[in-house]
Amino acid sequence: MSFRKRNVIVSSSSSNSSPPALRQQEQTPPLGVRPSPLDGRLTTSTGTQSLDQLLAGHNGFPLGTSLLIQEAGTTDFGGTLLRYFAGEGLVQGHNVHLLGYGDVWRRELPGMGSGDKKSSSSRRESLPAADDKMKIAWRYETLGNAYSRNNTSVEPKACGKEGAIFCHSFDLTKRLENSHIKGKLFTSPMADSLSSQPDQAIFFKKFLSDVAARIKNSPTSSVHRIVVPSLLSPTLYSSGSCRPYHILQFLHGLRALLRRYPGQIVAMATLPISLFPRSAGLTRWMELLFDGCLELIPLQQQSQIALEPGKEDKSQGLLRVHSLPVFHEKGGGLEGSWSRKDLSFKLSASSGLVITPYSLPPVGEEEEAAKAAAKSNDSKKESLDF
Repeated sequence: MSFRKRNVIVSSSSSNSSPPALRQQEQTPPLGVRPSPLDGRLTTSTGTQSLDQLLAGHNGFPLGTSLLIQEAGTTDFGGTLLRYFAGEGLVQGHNVHLLGYGDVWRRELPGMGSGDKKSSSSRRESLPAADDKMKIAWRYETLGNAYSRNNTSVEPKACGKEGAIFCHSFDLTKRLENSHIKGKLFTSPMADSLSSQPDQAIFFKKFLSDVAARIKNSPTSSVHRIVVPSLLSPTLYSSGSCRPYHILQFLHGLRALLRRYPGQIVAMATLPISLFPRSAGLTRWMELLFDGCLELIPLQQQSQIALEPGKEDKSQGLLRVHSLPVFHEKGGGLEGSWSRKDLSFKLSASSGLVITPYSLPPVGEEEEAAKAAAKSNDSKKESLDF
């Protein structure tokens, strides 16, 4: 009978085991991408922080999904969201694929704001104060605040590497400089808006094939953003593209591309519902082919951007959420993170587009303000009379 030690650990060969630093490097998401706090799926930022918080509790735009933004009227709030989306991708080093416009659209992207430097310095100053708190106190910090309980995972903006910013702040009064651009912009301009029907179908297929070829030739860690502004607008597309055979085939191909590369692509498009109302069958089919659908209803405003110091808090439109990406019985999503109440939005040059719950002002407040303005105008007229 032989005796043998039974506490000896049988280890595998050193060639099969990889160092922990290498494994950690492989698991680190690329710049501008972080895992969802709900189910761990990779998400990226839309460039608008309030819109990231609205997306079913993922605090970001899940990769492999698409979002359709509908807008009524002649305003271009949806186009502003697309510019934030494209600008965020270029700053993070992502590849942006633009359909319908050329390099002129690149010059309309908003510039970097000054909020990133302030936020980074404030985070450094708040670190020593946070270390002084008790280790267990964070569990009870938000018990009395219902809003903070639903948004405890919204505050951190870091992603991937330590210190990286997940959502940058932009300024509409500036233009994006070349020194801030780390990614690439691939444009597919519409050569002729009055092109024939077969050429329109070829144009859609060529765009999808070009995007698929670039993704195939790029590293697996690269992120690609597809931007489709003013879909089916008469200023860009011909009447033949509005036929269901062409546009639905294009959206089917786009959806197949998203499912083929679920960890590398996100897509966002805008649709003018004044020309294509939601009651039409084509519009409803388009909504089904997108993973999420939002509707912007602008209010009567004299200016699209609130620049007056006393009107920053005034809502400029209503927001309706028809569907959200990855929000169903199998895909997850947090119902408490987005409100089913009426939502509103406001756009300012420095803060961007902010989505908040809609609330009516107190009764008589607007009437008193109008009367005060009328009295001041009358006094000015009387002072001018001789």
